Amino acid sequence: MIAPEQHLRDPSLPLSSPLSSPQATQKLQELIGSRIRAQGPVTFAQFMEWALYEPGLGYYERGSPVGSDYLTSPHLVADFAQLLAEQIHQFWHILGSPPAFKVIEMGAGSGRLAQDWLTYVRSANPPFWQALEYGILERSAHLRQLQQERLAPFGEKVRWLDWDGIPDESVTGCFFSNELVDAFPVHRVQVQDGALREIYVDCDFREVLGDLSTPKLKEYFVRLGIPVETYPSGYQTEVNLKALEWLQLLARKLRRGYVLTIDYGHTAQRYYSPHRAQGTLLAYRQHGSYTDPYVRVGSQDLTAHVDFTTLEQVGESLGLRYLGFTRQSNFLVNLGLTERLAALSQMGNPVDGEAVDVGQVLQRRHALHALLDPMGLGGFGVLVQAKGLTPSEYAHPLRGFSELD
Repeated sequence: MIAPEQHLRDPSLPLSSPLSSPQATQKLQELIGSRIRAQGPVTFAQFMEWALYEPGLGYYERGSPVGSDYLTSPHLVADFAQLLAEQIHQFWHILGSPPAFKVIEMGAGSGRLAQDWLTYVRSANPPFWQALEYGILERSAHLRQLQQERLAPFGEKVRWLDWDGIPDESVTGCFFSNELVDAFPVHRVQVQDGALREIYVDCDFREVLGDLSTPKLKEYFVRLGIPVETYPSGYQTEVNLKALEWLQLLARKLRRGYVLTIDYGHTAQRYYSPHRAQGTLLAYRQHGSYTDPYVRVGSQDLTAHVDFTTLEQVGESLGLRYLGFTRQSNFLVNLGLTERLAALSQMGNPVDGEAVDVGQVLQRRHALHALLDPMGLGGFGVLVQAKGLTPSEYAHPLRGFSELD
């Protein structure tokens, strides 16, 4: 997601769906409440799991389409997917242009990015298209259906996968995600009198403190060297243990190639600064952001920022070598966004009486500038990691991660 003032609605999406009704929200609240009454307070991570992914009722499992409450880069303009394709095409080239190259998108949302990505590669780079095998890993049945409808014209070029169906050490290619890790359920912790405690949720959706549900929460900060227990009482933040499990899966499945992660977040030192005393958790609904995760359960998205330091460190320990990190604005400029803006400026001066839709030109220019905005989408982080490359391949400069002059 991006800051509320940056949200622009995708006009191709319906305004609402019957499944996003107050009745569905009430049903999910009652279901979660009954589970907690039966087993006692649960971790916030468990509550968030139910709120987002409960079959038929969770936020990502309902009829409300992705993009109706917030907007991601792919919904702004096709250029985002096209420039991303340019970087992944270079990955293929660095690896020697193998005849079979898997590109696996994790968490494909409405399928808009995949549609624009595939359309561009098919027309702009036929040799890469011939080698391409495009896979999608999507846990939401509702979103998978949206994707299958949208991507049907690509036929067998696109396959829907599950982690268990991907053999270990079998993927030569690239795993990539755009705003996936921020949607993983997170644990929430709070410092009290020099001790780290965990935030639990009771049956009335009130927060209660308890012992840590797993020693991994304390170990997380020890690994980072962050003395969070010395912070003032009341300091609270999030820990994304699911991201560690996700990295383990990536490292196991990838034989040779790249992992590209695009999301909003910080380095660990900035994320877990004593001054960020309330963490980063936010709820999003109808292009607004809120701090209360317990209202409209299932009708609002829940997200927390990404700790990129942990993705880098844990990835290295698993054999995913860190190759670069930059902000999305730099990444896209390096791949040619500035040249696209310059070409749009020339379109405002028709040649030989050629008709130009000035409205469309201005709309696209606005979208491209939004991708560069350092306070919005341009401030997102882009991390690239790799496994199984030769020394010369590891050393090969990557277009999107070049130093800007």
